[in-house]
Amino acid sequence: MGAVTVTLHLDGVTKDYGDATALRGIDLDVEDGEFFTLVGPSGCGKTTTLRCIAGLEAPDSGTIRFGERDVSGLPPEDRDVGVVFQHYALFPTMTVRENVAYGLQFDPPAGSVDERVDELLALVDLSGMGERMPDELSGGQRQRVALARALAPEPDVLLLDEPLSALDARLREQLRLEVKRVQRELGITTVYVTHDQSEALAVSDRLAVIHDGRVEQVGDPESVYESPATRFVAEFLGENNCLDGRASRGVGGETGGSVVTVGEREFEVAGDHAGPVTLCVRPESLDADASHNQFAARVTDVEFLGDAYRVHFDWNGRPILARLDEPLSGSVTLGFAPDDATVLER
Repeated sequence: MGAVTVTLHLDGVTKDYGDATALRGIDLDVEDGEFFTLVGPSGCGKTTTLRCIAGLEAPDSGTIRFGERDVSGLPPEDRDVGVVFQHYALFPTMTVRENVAYGLQFDPPAGSVDERVDELLALVDLSGMGERMPDELSGGQRQRVALARALAPEPDVLLLDEPLSALDARLREQLRLEVKRVQRELGITTVYVTHDQSEALAVSDRLAVIHDGRVEQVGDPESVYESPATRFVAEFLGENNCLDGRASRGVGGETGGSVVTVGEREFEVAGDHAGPVTLCVRPESLDADASHNQFAARVTDVEFLGDAYRVHFDWNGRPILARLDEPLSGSVTLGFAPDDATVLER
């Protein structure tokens, strides 16, 4: 079993709903066989983008191509896409086997339907459950059925719209590994929509952060997390301490980098920066034993996370968040390495 995979191109895709603009010129390239995630807050345009790819919405302008084929004006049934929705959308009066086989009546497989269904049920770890009804399954099992049904006709592109958001946290973590395993096994070009930042970081080959109908940044999870391109990305993808200041070149002390002045405090940072900037430091980069960029802050709250403590500080009226190995209280000296800071132009 193996799907025909394609590259996916979106060029200048826009979409309006009356006076509201949902998409403002979306440009994306999804590589052949890639697991690509659209992540952003509710209402940012990620689901609208997915629906335009699926043909469930028509863009007002721009083009969508699967390889060299322009599918912009084609209906969903002519696009060779499989779609998995948030709320399963299974037929309640059909068995698991009948649900998976439903799409095959329009696009029969090369072999027998029964063999194809058995193959898919094995792929999603539901062998032996073909005669059950949807209401006899758990939420995670229902979503596996929905995934198998979407894959049954061997689509060129697999689209998943918040497929795990209705599940509890532990089941979400388990099922996202299963979704990724299936995608890798088939090598199918996949676009995945989620508002969950940790989920996006965990499953993606690459991801696009969407905000207000625009693409803020595209890249692999590590590079986007460690080197955000905008303040929105820095604050949305994981937690971050973002402080406005002014940078000066060539006065970086030991580092040979730059200095960012926030209030009256100077911080050494790597790189060549000048003018108004935003200094971003991840909570896990702050350390009470750091030798660089020290500053005194007052503890205002402590949260126990199991493997660490989430410690809230007040620094001259500015909220600061740190992820530390032990709870602290009172006034504490924190610091961070120059290389651990991200500096964004304002």
